[in-house]
Amino acid sequence: MYNVFVTRKLPGTALEKLCAHCNVTVNPEDRNITKEELIATVANQDALISMLSDPVDAEVIGAGQKLKVIANYAVGFNNIDIAAASQRNIPVCNTPDVLTNASADFAWALLMSTARRVIEGDTMTRTGQFTGWAPELLLGVEIYGKTLGIVGAGRIGQAVAKRALGFDMRTLYHNRTRLPHSVEQELKMEYVDLETLLKEADFVSLHCPLTPETKHLIGRSELESMKKTAILINTARGPVVDEIALVRALQEGVIWGAGLDVFEDEPALKPGLAELHNVVLAPHIASAAVETRSKMVEMVVDDVLAALEGRKPRNLVNPEIF
Repeated sequence: MYNVFVTRKLPGTALEKLCAHCNVTVNPEDRNITKEELIATVANQDALISMLSDPVDAEVIGAGQKLKVIANYAVGFNNIDIAAASQRNIPVCNTPDVLTNASADFAWALLMSTARRVIEGDTMTRTGQFTGWAPELLLGVEIYGKTLGIVGAGRIGQAVAKRALGFDMRTLYHNRTRLPHSVEQELKMEYVDLETLLKEADFVSLHCPLTPETKHLIGRSELESMKKTAILINTARGPVVDEIALVRALQEGVIWGAGLDVFEDEPALKPGLAELHNVVLAPHIASAAVETRSKMVEMVVDDVLAALEGRKPRNLVNPEIF
């Protein structure tokens, strides 16, 4: 039987399907595995089911001499050295599509809770600081009819735009390639350059992948080009935003607020971020819906079995090896 290592305990029952065909070992400690632990573990493994937090670099891949497939339990895969895997003809898989609605929902949850100061209100009420209604108590900003700017118009970005229709918003978007005209019409999205988007949007929501080009895409100058009343939402990848610049911008009132589900040096926060009241912080849970996470397990299991049986996995990051 093939040996499969899973770096974290996974929800649902789909892993049982894999256990029926393989010797499956799940990391017994519910924490991020270290690179050294990965190197020691993958030596005798035929398949690796990894998390986005796992450093599956060339050294780790080189240690896995028997590896036949790497399945990342995430839509992203910037934690894996794809070139090193492809060089050894190891298929790398991810879990696209299934996260779309849950992630789009959560982007809106961050947007609305930041705009209407929900977390501050919850804290005030729980701690007994709420002494009664007042005309200026926790004044937020309205959402309906405002301008939404979406950076990265893939599946999740488009799903966020679809939800904006119910708020009668003007939706601007910036993407590497322009969407088909039919999609722009259906979702009422306007293609603009990044400079225009940042200047005109009341809410900027990031949904682009992390690449060398998008690292620190939003830095000091970009934040200064936004409205002072603007809110930045990031459910993409932490390093897309220069977090130190963001902390300074929030401290100085350069923008009104931010809602973050990802961080530059996750799980660590840049100094000063946790103390700010005009930012909502979430622990990378955009896809954390029972249905979504369970479906993700099914996807990685099916792709691992396909690869081990010599079939082409459905969700390939490096299809060129086939």
